[in-house]
Amino acid sequence: MTATARPAVAVLWLRRDIRLHDHPALAAALEAADAVVPVYVLDPRLLDGPRSSANRTWFLLGSLRELATDLAARGAPLVVRSGRPELVIPALAAAAGADDVFATRDVSPFARARDRAVGELLADEGRRLHLERGLLVAEPEEVHTDDGRPVTVFTPFSRRWAAVPRRALVPPPDAIPSLPAGTLAGEALPEPPPPTADPALLPVPGEAAARERLASWVASAALPAYADGRNRLDVDGTSRLSADLKFGTLSPLEVLLAAEGPGDGRRAFVSELCWREFYAHVLWHFPHVVRGAYRPAYDAIPWADDPAGLAAWREGRTGYPVVDAAMRQLAAGGWMHNRARMIVASFLAKDLLVDWRRGEDHFMAHLVDGDVAANNGGWQWTAGTGTDAAPYFRVFSPVSQGRRFDPAGAYVRRWVPELARVPDAYVHEPWSMPPDVQAAAGCVIGRDYPAPIVDHGAARDRALAAYAVAKG
Repeated sequence: MTATARPAVAVLWLRRDIRLHDHPALAAALEAADAVVPVYVLDPRLLDGPRSSANRTWFLLGSLRELATDLAARGAPLVVRSGRPELVIPALAAAAGADDVFATRDVSPFARARDRAVGELLADEGRRLHLERGLLVAEPEEVHTDDGRPVTVFTPFSRRWAAVPRRALVPPPDAIPSLPAGTLAGEALPEPPPPTADPALLPVPGEAAARERLASWVASAALPAYADGRNRLDVDGTSRLSADLKFGTLSPLEVLLAAEGPGDGRRAFVSELCWREFYAHVLWHFPHVVRGAYRPAYDAIPWADDPAGLAAWREGRTGYPVVDAAMRQLAAGGWMHNRARMIVASFLAKDLLVDWRRGEDHFMAHLVDGDVAANNGGWQWTAGTGTDAAPYFRVFSPVSQGRRFDPAGAYVRRWVPELARVPDAYVHEPWSMPPDVQAAAGCVIGRDYPAPIVDHGAARDRALAAYAVAKG
């Protein structure tokens, strides 16, 4: 650069990449410019919209607060602004004298429409939006059939996904040259709203805590045992990294490289990472799934209008202990075990025949790790409207699921204390207790704990008939 040349400035537009380690968009901005301006836009549609969550906002703002400190220590204060990115980003790029804006590519229809609008407005001013990888291990264009079509069945997807060459991890920068402090007006990060969940049960926000969680998980005995332990509700057998992957306090590639290796447990964990990618790719290629069935014929399922059943499900008072335990765990901790997610989703969509979208919305209101692609994919898989060949026949029995994955009832007793003294033999179907056993356990069905709100066998038959009508 000559003495009279204008320094090249780039804007780093942060979204779901709240970290410094393995950040391709940051690396690309540093490569392209003499000065990098990190910015985060507080978009009211995401923070206060109908799909927002106080638990996620709490985690996001806590993570941003730590990142702002880390960026400032490297010479690049975080610029925070509120508003719609279509207005904020072009104006900020013009004020900074930046010809280039770098961001991490996202897959949801909302994100793609937002980025398209920002890119077009920047282009009108002769500026460029560069969308870099970093949200996924493999991009949607990198996993396809031999004739270039999307892969819509998980097992062949996983084989092709595993064969995609992996990039090298990007080290965190020691310094980030930027514009002088105060050059660009910004806002103070707001205080996080109180979460609806107990903060003691939520993950500690920020990259430092995320990296500690990853290191602890990789070193734990639970990872080699993950193939069996991941489905147990009564043991701590999962990574608890989902919020970090949602917000990008961890790079998915770094998680993969740290955890993969020989053994059934590590292979099973990598498979779960692949499921996350699979659902992201499905959402990218088939954006209609965000509010409709992957197979549109299933939009014709005659869902039941059952506000009382939906309320009982939300509040954890269905009379099925494992369902109620899981729903109370969600309310208390903003998180739910994946096996529990499948159980409660099956109960809502199949036993109650309530539209899966009602359950998906409730999850998004509470989950600290609420990710559009993963939440939607999981609900459609369980509801039988997704990409599986014949999934509508899959109807989980809450009693057998509880017995299999919480055999002594420890999970149920933790979250449903009314059942604390119920004998193991009855803990997953307390309505079968003889009256004297109910009295001895201090749990009279219909008084201390509800009777089942639906008969599972009859509900299963009703669901299969309804699905068959839609299937034609």
